[in-house]
Amino acid sequence: MKSRWSDTEAREFCERYAPAWGEPLALRVYTSRLIGAEADLVMHGGGNTSVKVTKETLLGDRVEALCVKGSGWDLDSIEPQGLPALDVGYLRRLRKLESLSDEEMVNQLRTHLFDATAPNPSVETLLHAFLPHVFIDHTHADAILALTNQPDGAELIRQALGASVVIVPYVMPGFRLAKLAAEMFEGMPDAHGLVLLKHGLFTFAADARTSYERTIEYVDRAESFLHSRARARPAARKAQGTASRQSAAALMAKFGPVLRGLLASPPASAGQPAPRVILEHRAAPEDLALLAAPECASLASRGPLTPDHVIRTKAKPLFIGEPRLDDPEAFRSQVGAAIEAYRKAYDSYFAEQVRAKSTSRKKLDPAPRVLLIPGLGIVCAGKTRKDAAIAADISEHTLRIKSAAESIGRYEPLDDSELFDMEYWSLEQAKLGKETEKPLARQVALVTGAAGAIGVATCAELARAGAHVVLTDVDGEALERARAKVAQIAGASGCSAVRMDVTSEESVDAAFDHACRTFGGVDVVVANAGIAHVSPLADADAGQFRKVLDVNLVGYFLTLRAAARVMRAQGTGGNIVVNASKNVFAPGADFGAYSASKAAGHQLGKVAAIELAPIGVRVNMINADAVFAEGDTPSGLWREIGPDRARSRGLAPEKLQEYYRERNLLHSEVTGADVGRAVVFFASNQTPTTGATLPVDGGIVAAFPR
Repeated sequence: MKSRWSDTEAREFCERYAPAWGEPLALRVYTSRLIGAEADLVMHGGGNTSVKVTKETLLGDRVEALCVKGSGWDLDSIEPQGLPALDVGYLRRLRKLESLSDEEMVNQLRTHLFDATAPNPSVETLLHAFLPHVFIDHTHADAILALTNQPDGAELIRQALGASVVIVPYVMPGFRLAKLAAEMFEGMPDAHGLVLLKHGLFTFAADARTSYERTIEYVDRAESFLHSRARARPAARKAQGTASRQSAAALMAKFGPVLRGLLASPPASAGQPAPRVILEHRAAPEDLALLAAPECASLASRGPLTPDHVIRTKAKPLFIGEPRLDDPEAFRSQVGAAIEAYRKAYDSYFAEQVRAKSTSRKKLDPAPRVLLIPGLGIVCAGKTRKDAAIAADISEHTLRIKSAAESIGRYEPLDDSELFDMEYWSLEQAKLGKETEKPLARQVALVTGAAGAIGVATCAELARAGAHVVLTDVDGEALERARAKVAQIAGASGCSAVRMDVTSEESVDAAFDHACRTFGGVDVVVANAGIAHVSPLADADAGQFRKVLDVNLVGYFLTLRAAARVMRAQGTGGNIVVNASKNVFAPGADFGAYSASKAAGHQLGKVAAIELAPIGVRVNMINADAVFAEGDTPSGLWREIGPDRARSRGLAPEKLQEYYRERNLLHSEVTGADVGRAVVFFASNQTPTTGATLPVDGGIVAAFPR
């Protein structure tokens, strides 16, 4: 590992932040970001940094303050306000206490912040406070953990890093660890760092660069030591070891919905949807090789690199030995049995730990978070794609470092008792958030015609309701603009776009496969893509008529068929919404191709409602009147046919939108968001409804369902 320090960059950070925050904090931000940029040093919150500065109080007193990483901030993007300042003089006085509960520790930290609105300081704040150094860096460096997670971890660390570090036995983070580490450092006051066994590395110095570069130096020594001691490894199983990233992606498209369905939790009550998960798939060549290695099953049965990973990945992944990737039904049966066994083992682990500790806890979901499947890859589950991706990042690193650790000895994690304490630690649980889930949380929605006015608005409303959204459209440029808008609501990881031609079987199937590879499956499908042609029947061009039918009817058929395939594989129900039209019940002159195709698509939706009810899939229709635009997204359909429809009605083109508004009972303009909210109503199972039609037209008497 090499230092990323740059004098030029350091000056730039000082110029940017020092005027308002002071040079020490400016450099603290800089080196924190250098650390955060190294995945081999920190993984998703696995590390923290601090600096001690002088602050002036409101009364003009100058006091020493500790600025330490706050909860919710990542080191790679931290800003000065992400390092809340505390009264370090007071915190040091806490050291005289014999004990301090976690809850009271958090209270003492919050009540001694200089800014009451600041984020919660790191749970390891007291360790930073009890050490005397100005700059302190704490990482969970992979190479360090590969050495500490050994039966003789302390001896290996001493051989690799020398006598300039204090070696601290494992103690759960908090007050006890802070006191122990400080006491052990005082026994070696010339030490340049602390190694916390099965936890991580602390380095410190009077200046930012030295503290940071001591981290780099020690990690580089550990990496070199590992490399020099590594034994030759047994060859991977040939059949699975030669699997490619491409074939693994194809397998994920096929088996993702199966895995997602098996990982769904039982519904809270009858008639309610099963709480689902979002999946993240990793199949880099190194991942596939590690999964195919003979020792992978053994390594999978042993715990995480560092205890705080347990809240993201659980204590152990689920390894599927010799997966039946050649037979979908055999694979479903094999993995289903393995997941059920994992759940039962977790129940036993929970009951045993609660009994042994004479405590009470609310049991977490017993399903695995990480599945290791040779030939397929690493598959991780989370409430969101971001959660699943964090688990996947950790799992990839864990596989690699466990393998490296095994190459020099035997990988040895913490025991179940210590992992349970971390998994059910109230301070760690707080990191996962307690907010109420949105109605479509953990669900994946695919929308056709997503680049148009109704499509982009529907995607936005689905995202606001908590869904992960797959946008599809035939217009690639417009699709990307729509995706960018939805990403402002869902976040970049919460949406994906794929070009899809609804008239092509291959294109439709490929788009659904994309959704399965990206999120694991699909729960909500909105058949929305449509075109129109204006012409009296007597003058209609047969080719144009067929083109409208091909998009509006055959396109709906292909979309419904692909949706049924995925939802059947998942086995968790779902919702399909067909965007039909007001014209289904109230057709207009010169609009025969559109009206006929929409009526046929509407009828197709009713047939789908009948056929898919046995697998818990609801199919409903929305009959909307004209939507001309959604914000700065015009309706492609009305942009093309608007002038002709105006002529058919004897109107000037600029009067058409007013005509549509004034003809309904409520004199309302129908918007894409109105249609989107109707989709969310159906998709969120607010009523036990299927085969129904909901008009979104402001009230057009001729179009009343009857």
